[in-house]
Amino acid sequence: MNFASDNVYGIHPRILAAISEANSGTTPSYASDDYSKRAEEALCEVFEKPVRAFLVTTGTAANGLALSAIAPPYGAVICHAEAHISCDECNSPEHFTGGAKIIGLRGAGGKITPAAIEKTLNGFIRGEHDPKPAAVSLTNATELGTLYSPAEISAISALIKPRGMKLHIDGARFANAVAGLGVSPAEATWKSGVDVMSFGATKNGAMLLEAVIFFDTELAEDFAYRRMRAGQLVSKSRYLGAQMLAYLKDGLWLENARRANALAQRLAKGLLSSNSLRIPHPVQANEVFTVMPRRLYDELQGAGVRFFDWMPDGLGLDGIKEDEILARFVLSFATPEEDVDRFVDLMRLKRVA
Repeated sequence: MNFASDNVYGIHPRILAAISEANSGTTPSYASDDYSKRAEEALCEVFEKPVRAFLVTTGTAANGLALSAIAPPYGAVICHAEAHISCDECNSPEHFTGGAKIIGLRGAGGKITPAAIEKTLNGFIRGEHDPKPAAVSLTNATELGTLYSPAEISAISALIKPRGMKLHIDGARFANAVAGLGVSPAEATWKSGVDVMSFGATKNGAMLLEAVIFFDTELAEDFAYRRMRAGQLVSKSRYLGAQMLAYLKDGLWLENARRANALAQRLAKGLLSSNSLRIPHPVQANEVFTVMPRRLYDELQGAGVRFFDWMPDGLGLDGIKEDEILARFVLSFATPEEDVDRFVDLMRLKRVA
């Protein structure tokens, strides 16, 4: 029973088959292949507008490179304090932007609000002694499994655009966000004011595949050079393009996300049957967070259940006791239903005990 991450599971069979199919014959390299070109066309269809899309291999590279196109070395990027770009990418955004400052804000449920952003921007009163506010980066779905609605994204866009700032989405779990919100990809991005996004696929069935997507295509003018300089222009790029085509074909990306989200709901319902646990905020995507006794966490780990304890600060939670932890469970498109049910049964036994 492994709920540690959606990265622990493998490649969806249809994507693996597409990689195998692309393995025959010869084709141009370095993103000049037909697979990569058709992948960009397919992303234009998904987002209902012409976009520029650049395939890369990791979410860290996608985020750093995307931000490098909208934030200068003397700029500031505002995000949630527990966003991946702030906590988990080893200064990659600062590296790729040439030194832009990442400013993390606290916010309940892993989200930041227009009020918090405005308060921060009002503190930039020292002219060139401060970094220049350049961008806001939102994670959707957030690190805590919550979702920004189109209305919330639009409100942030309306606040920052008059200031000349750009809006970025870290979409490592974007498929889960779209499936959870029940809106179109367009509504969750450019129609709400997003300029550029990191579009994730690896966590949702691909082998290694992310894309930097520019809705404001003028921002992509020199991005091919940025990707090359970062070592992200893959020579056998057809394998990235083939993955993306299979990922998007017949809505596989949303099918996978809906299954993972549904399993998260199933798990949450089962966890709530235990009086030893509480779920501090609604489950909206494929992650479930619960407060549990540390003793129970240790027992479950000893029983072979894999999941992580998590930092409670970003939730704005009060009342977590010294002998309790915040635990994170992540569901995948490939998580067996039986594992969810077995774990729920195990929790019922623990409750009885």
